[in-house]
Amino acid sequence: MASSSNARFSTRWTLILSVLGIAVGTGNIWRFPRIAATTSGETGAGAFLVAWVMFLFLWSIPLIIAEYAIGRKGRMGVVGSYVQMAGEKRGWMGGFIGVVTTAIMFYYAVVAGWCLFYFWEALSSPLPLSNEAAQAGWDAFQSGGTPLIVHALAMGAGTLAVWKGISSIERVNRVLVPALLGILVVALIRTFTLPGAWEGIAFLFTPEWALLADPRLWLEALTQNAWDTGAGWGLILTYGAYMQSRHGVVSNALITGIGNNIVSLMAAVIIFGTVFAVLGTDMSQGQVLDVMQTSGPAGTGLTFIWMPQLFEEMAFGRPLAMLFFLGLAFAALSSLISMIELATRSFVDAGVRRSTAVGWVAGLGFLLGIPSAVNLNIFANQDFVWGVGLLISGALVALAVIIYGPRAFRTETMGHGGEINPGTTWDTLITYFIPLQAVIVLGWWIYQSVFVFAPDTWFNPLDPFSLMTCLLQWGLAGIVLWALNDRYVSRMMERAPSS
Repeated sequence: MASSSNARFSTRWTLILSVLGIAVGTGNIWRFPRIAATTSGETGAGAFLVAWVMFLFLWSIPLIIAEYAIGRKGRMGVVGSYVQMAGEKRGWMGGFIGVVTTAIMFYYAVVAGWCLFYFWEALSSPLPLSNEAAQAGWDAFQSGGTPLIVHALAMGAGTLAVWKGISSIERVNRVLVPALLGILVVALIRTFTLPGAWEGIAFLFTPEWALLADPRLWLEALTQNAWDTGAGWGLILTYGAYMQSRHGVVSNALITGIGNNIVSLMAAVIIFGTVFAVLGTDMSQGQVLDVMQTSGPAGTGLTFIWMPQLFEEMAFGRPLAMLFFLGLAFAALSSLISMIELATRSFVDAGVRRSTAVGWVAGLGFLLGIPSAVNLNIFANQDFVWGVGLLISGALVALAVIIYGPRAFRTETMGHGGEINPGTTWDTLITYFIPLQAVIVLGWWIYQSVFVFAPDTWFNPLDPFSLMTCLLQWGLAGIVLWALNDRYVSRMMERAPSS
């Protein structure tokens, strides 16, 4: 079975840029520094970095290799490619991967809107002079209708980028991704010149080894890897459907995973260095760390409340604030584009015209993102439910390879024409280590949810951080997808020519 679409990325360079656009997003700049801070000890955050780097090679890169190869082999979206790997009756599993990513898209567009708003504020208004002023600005922004407006703008910008398919996607990413990387380099250089910044950088890289005994650190390291590399989302699989056959999957996966983590470290150095440089003059290290760990609802405070104030207190802070939020907006949009394309391609594979599919995805993306745009508790719930859901998605990607046969799949898709062959090491990782990691981490998370995090409310689906709210939302998605499986797959098969 093959897709009727013959569209391909024009060069390997544009493919790599576009996939880096998936991987390098707000997960690197907005999420990674705050997760590193919240998992740190009194002396440093280096233990988290150790676990995070381990999961890059034990979780992310093996899954990225699988996604590139599945997409290039199947030449369809996430459901169609999954059917080819695992059989027609399991198409709903590919659909679940797509639902997790699309659900993230709904509130991710909200974050992209925040980035656009704060870039405009840095461009047009004075930066806040105090934490109280910064908090008041955030509260005023959240209390009005502006979050809805910028949410719509973000969805609109992403929709325009995917309107004509992969040709327009790669044109946009040729601008967004190099500009983002350039902005980060400028911000990094500026950070190095700030008095006191090296204390924050040293704290970031100093390991407190005893923390490695805390299972929560490993859960956060694994989920952050899934978040900031895009592994297991189905996004790289979707772009892989458009890669040229001569472009190898393993080297692309290594560039994607390692390049992404370098960007995450750059962002963390910028954030830790800036926060310690500015706040360290009046606060102890413990107080600075408390600000980074507890600021704002839904983990938003560090980026959207404290950073504008910190930029105001440093020389050339306003231009740096403009660059910082512009880079954050570019990162969010490049990732949002890939999420819109994933959902669009799933409709197209089922016979919907591309223009109609894009319109449906844009409309639903805006409507279903409204709750997160107007209520931060709902936003936090969605980030919680579907962020953990990425562990299930990653396991399902591995399951598709296991069903097909890892050795046969590797032999067919990797190691040809001088391309790197990952060998039996990859077979072992995808067959045993990926499922084992998912089972252990999910099992530990369920245990903690029932007995530690929410022993009195874990069974309440209306509690935003309960086990039951996850099981209910995941279960409803799975039941609907299972019920629609045969109908969707039959429509897809009618359109797909024989391979």
